[in-house]
Amino acid sequence: MTKDVAVRRSGFLNTLSGRFLLLTVAFVMLAEVLIFVPSIARFRADFLTMRLEKAQIASLAQLAAEDMVSPALQKELLANAEVYNVVLRRNEVRQLVLSSPLPTPISNTFDLREAGPWELIRDAFGCLFDPQEQIIRVIGYPVQSAGLLIEITMDSAPMRTAMLDYGGRILLLSALISGVTAFFLFLAVQRLIVLPIRRVVNHMKAYAEAPEDARRVIAPTASVVELRDAEEAMHAMQTQLTGSLRQKERLAQLGGAVAKISHDLRNILTTAQLFADRIEGSADPMVARAAPKLVSSIARAVSLCESTLAFGKAEESAPQLRDIPLAMLAEDVAEGEGLAGEGNVTCLIEVPESLSVRGDYDQLFRVLSNLVRNARQAIEAAGPGDGHEGSIEISAGETAAEWWIRVGDTGPGLPERAREHLFEAFQGGARKGGIGLGLAIAAELIRGHGGRLELARSDADGTEFVIHLPKAIGPTP
Repeated sequence: MTKDVAVRRSGFLNTLSGRFLLLTVAFVMLAEVLIFVPSIARFRADFLTMRLEKAQIASLAQLAAEDMVSPALQKELLANAEVYNVVLRRNEVRQLVLSSPLPTPISNTFDLREAGPWELIRDAFGCLFDPQEQIIRVIGYPVQSAGLLIEITMDSAPMRTAMLDYGGRILLLSALISGVTAFFLFLAVQRLIVLPIRRVVNHMKAYAEAPEDARRVIAPTASVVELRDAEEAMHAMQTQLTGSLRQKERLAQLGGAVAKISHDLRNILTTAQLFADRIEGSADPMVARAAPKLVSSIARAVSLCESTLAFGKAEESAPQLRDIPLAMLAEDVAEGEGLAGEGNVTCLIEVPESLSVRGDYDQLFRVLSNLVRNARQAIEAAGPGDGHEGSIEISAGETAAEWWIRVGDTGPGLPERAREHLFEAFQGGARKGGIGLGLAIAAELIRGHGGRLELARSDADGTEFVIHLPKAIGPTP
């Protein structure tokens, strides 16, 4: 049984609505209990105060016409006051005004004159939880300053019965209030929180079924600030993910097409390589000088096709590191890009003859060729000018930690759109017709060496890229 199925079977109480309903009822009942405790103590104090007042009225009748009150009338006065004895203290004299026989001895005495809140609460709950009928003595102040104190004896059973009745009504009212409050809060939570959350969940499920479908990206509509923030964050995430999936889909399609083209191109180049091998033995001096370059170029093209086929199956192959004379590499790149002779675009190479770097010759050749080709195309696209169209400069040097190779040009600079996504595939195309793959591949090849390719500057005076290759094993800081 999966977790989702177990949660569904556990019922309503495991939902947000169910738990909120339970918490609402619990907190409302807690509030009612906090109200009930002082209320029941106040009810007992008022009950006893009322008995004292009734006993005082009965005693005043006795004092007003002491000779005229018969034993029968005295008994009736005590019955109406619901007490057994009444004692008044007037002018420092304690006087038993009304009296009758006690059925049992007095069990407890309660003085209301100086009773505090906690004492009243304690005595009230002591009465509630003690079912035995008792005779209690109650002491208090007479009303209207009709004496120093009044003291009565009474039965505790009627008071406990009245307290239980009052407490039952309070609890019933509390339950009704908590039920109504919980119901309306439940509806409010359903409307303001649960339904928007359920909407977001449904959008997430629908989007998960077809994340490449832009129509399934959530549109923020919530009025609650927190939910609105969540929807906007999800909208941004889904939009970015959909774009990435489309880009990866285009990359996969391109990879398949490139793999097919590379396969056929490799066969064609293999045939060309056979003819180039024959040309290499020609007696013509010019052909003999050009043949090695031609063979080397065809060999690199065949190797590139094979690497492309391998890339379609896995990732760029790891660089085969060896010491490379950097000046020779720069000259081969310039010659391969047609910049070795006279032309409108010149290539200046300022690399020390003794400088060697440790890297993969073919991969570094691809990186420099891409940078030089981009520079030449940018200069040519700028249009004709006086004299030379422009120049490309390849320079290099080293520090204690790394080698650096700088490729700069005098072109018009990169547009703002290209600089924002320069090393991202299909995003950093700087010229019309470009697809933005060259720099992305170049940056990946340099990262494979543990280094980094960065744009040093790009303005109206030209563009400059810098390659950093670490001397130690591992990436540069």
